[in-house]
Amino acid sequence: MTVTYPRKTHYGMDARAILEQVIQNREIHMVTLNRYRFNEQHSCKDLTELIELLNGEPRELVRDLARHVADEARHAVWLTDLLYELGEDIGTPPGVSYIGEFDRLLADSTSNAEERVIEALAAINVTEKRGCEYFSAHIKALKAAPSEENDKIRATIEQIFPEEAGHVRWGNRLLAAMAKKSDRHRQKVEAAKQKYTRIEQAAYEAGMDIMAGAELRRLNDLVEITNTLPLWDRPQYLMERLPQTLLSPQLQMTRLQVAKKAWDRNPQDFIEKFVPMFLNGIQPAPKKAKQA
Repeated sequence: MTVTYPRKTHYGMDARAILEQVIQNREIHMVTLNRYRFNEQHSCKDLTELIELLNGEPRELVRDLARHVADEARHAVWLTDLLYELGEDIGTPPGVSYIGEFDRLLADSTSNAEERVIEALAAINVTEKRGCEYFSAHIKALKAAPSEENDKIRATIEQIFPEEAGHVRWGNRLLAAMAKKSDRHRQKVEAAKQKYTRIEQAAYEAGMDIMAGAELRRLNDLVEITNTLPLWDRPQYLMERLPQTLLSPQLQMTRLQVAKKAWDRNPQDFIEKFVPMFLNGIQPAPKKAKQA
């Protein structure tokens, strides 16, 4: 069975390179922690909706998902307590929402109960992998820059990381067990993994990329996701999501907020650094490596 991993950004940056930059700017660092908190909190809602959709069957999966909700809620509490103690914001974080984009890009759920389980497991698995990648990189970056505050942040993330890694192993195990049932099951699992890997990557990119040309990069990601769907589902999926992809109010608002902060901080740097950086977004990005 194919093993999938989170990919780098359009510009070739991995989580470690990003987090090494993040921790050098306290404002961005606190927003990043708040995004962790928000994502953990929101996942409780998504997992609960899945439990209700399954309606008690299969029993073992429902039990595991209930425990998963408890884990995510505990992580949200730890991160909320951390931000509260640091005197930082615990409201909805600014910028393009990773979770919001992931939900927006989801295709309509299948009516087949077994396929629904496979797709749910694939979706959970790929987002948990991204979380583990980020937590691991964050811990390494904090170890390299010790301070009283950074050590407190690291202690919280180190509490969360082993449980998130356990969620990834759990998902890998269940998907592998599904794939072993038959060739048809293996094909269903592989198709679900491919689709949700594309969706997760697109959501991740959307949360990171506000530069010029982001709309076209989002369109390219949307087309890649569409191509993972059955032929008869593609036209409706593409047309329903195309307007929000090309004309995202959240993207435009985020751009304005970032530009205003850059101008208020230093007008000269805004002209000499921010504007060229923003316009550099229209330059072709390095070609992506093929997904395993």
